[in-house]
Amino acid sequence: MDKTTKEVIRQAVRERYGQIANANTPAQGINIMGSCCGESPAASGKSSAGSCCGSGSDVTSEQMSALMGYSKQDLACAPEGANMGLGCGNPVALASLQPGETVVDLGSGGGFDCFLAAKQVGETGQVIGVDMTPDMISKARANAAKIQAKNVEFRLGEIEHLPVADDTADIIMSNCVINLSPDKLSVFREAYRILKPGGRLAISDVLAIAALPDEIRQNLALVSACVGGAATIDDTRAMLTQAGFENIKITPKDGSRQLISEWTSGDSKNAGDYVVSAYIEATKPISGY
Repeated sequence: MDKTTKEVIRQAVRERYGQIANANTPAQGINIMGSCCGESPAASGKSSAGSCCGSGSDVTSEQMSALMGYSKQDLACAPEGANMGLGCGNPVALASLQPGETVVDLGSGGGFDCFLAAKQVGETGQVIGVDMTPDMISKARANAAKIQAKNVEFRLGEIEHLPVADDTADIIMSNCVINLSPDKLSVFREAYRILKPGGRLAISDVLAIAALPDEIRQNLALVSACVGGAATIDDTRAMLTQAGFENIKITPKDGSRQLISEWTSGDSKNAGDYVVSAYIEATKPISGY
């Protein structure tokens, strides 16, 4: 993929999530049909049509979050507006965070997972959210101010070029974001760079289980909808190995094929035949580089 194509994809994704960050409800004219990252209308409590884990029928935002693996306690501890219905799993639960750890969240959106992580790492820990969309960073910082979160910060940057120093993080999380990157190997290399030796990945993402048809892979709307840019499970494992990770574990989530079919429409109505949501775990060797 050449540099021009990569930048076209990044710009499409940036514009898409800028719109979502600024939308209070779908009625504002933002078409979120087919997006895996559509914002849940808080006022109605119903999932937006085609959102990541909602069918667009009578599924409440609470039910949608439960499908991703979040508890009622999780929903209650984050500031209003942080849970935007973005994601395909619960990387915080996967991470098994400990007090005092430093966490970096790739593609932090409104900050929902960051706030959950901050509660677990406590005052002695630190959470850094990175997002390439300025409007998302503004939204996340405003959410942090609502609860006066002192151990959370949000940085503007691309996940292929993380604004984080070497050997900083104990754990890296990400929720349905890496599939959006046109340069996933660079993402994993950057993750490796900023992890401390022995640090670990806890990622929820969409992966392909079959070769994507051109009409899905080349459709920018479907790339932005967390479908068209999905790497295969084998390719993901190979990229993680190439980046230097070990103890790689990729676990497709039961029932996600049906779920994905529900939050896609039109040309992507059979997306569940090609992609699944999965948990991705790996560690950086103690020996470092």
